[in-house]
Amino acid sequence: MTGRLTIVGLGPGAEELQTPQARAVLDAATDLFGYTTYLDRVPTKNGQSRHGSDNREEIARARAALELARAGKDVAVVSSGDPGVFAMAAAVFEAIEDGEPEWREIDVTVVPGISAMFATAARLGAPLGHDFCAISLSDNLKPWETVTRRLEAAAAADFVIALYNPISKARPWQLGAALDLLRAHRAPSTPVIFATAVSRTDERIEIADLASADPSRADMRTLVMIGSSATRLVPRPNGEPWVYTPRRVEASVS
Repeated sequence: MTGRLTIVGLGPGAEELQTPQARAVLDAATDLFGYTTYLDRVPTKNGQSRHGSDNREEIARARAALELARAGKDVAVVSSGDPGVFAMAAAVFEAIEDGEPEWREIDVTVVPGISAMFATAARLGAPLGHDFCAISLSDNLKPWETVTRRLEAAAAADFVIALYNPISKARPWQLGAALDLLRAHRAPSTPVIFATAVSRTDERIEIADLASADPSRADMRTLVMIGSSATRLVPRPNGEPWVYTPRRVEASVS
């Protein structure tokens, strides 16, 4: 008898930002799969088996989860944030497409979570109030030339840009290169947000401008957001300014 597989978004970190649907799925699962750091965020329950693995083993993790689901288990695969944003949902469906025909008979469900860019935006005000895009700076699964081509296109289109996976020990230079590229398209005063560990106890959010934005402020837990030409700062007498991007865009004059 075939079981089921649910791909679950844990949200950005705080328990209150995890959906009731996600908690119900995690409570009911017989087996949990995920990057070990993310699995550690899920409370241990008696009778559950936990299958932790390294962050770069997504396809192997997906295949192992599918095999257990085919054997009749109730399997949950966890991701931080939303599982459909640079995360495990795509890995599972890639494994299904390239894998055993029987895997296509498994009941597979995706449970959404709050992505880091939405949690960050909520902390700041409404920086994603108009058109925006999300780009991963990691070149583990795509060439760096593809990253720069997409950054150029997003900058030329004047999107607010959310950068995921901005920096790591193996990729210490890429965020600096991305910021340099964007400086050729955006005003020096353009807001840049460094949001690290949003909603967790060690949360740190800093607002800089593009001219002075320092890539060393970021790590792999950081979401970097670059405003569009319309993004505004609204000063407050107490606390950091609000950041928002107006919904209205004036027609350009040719």
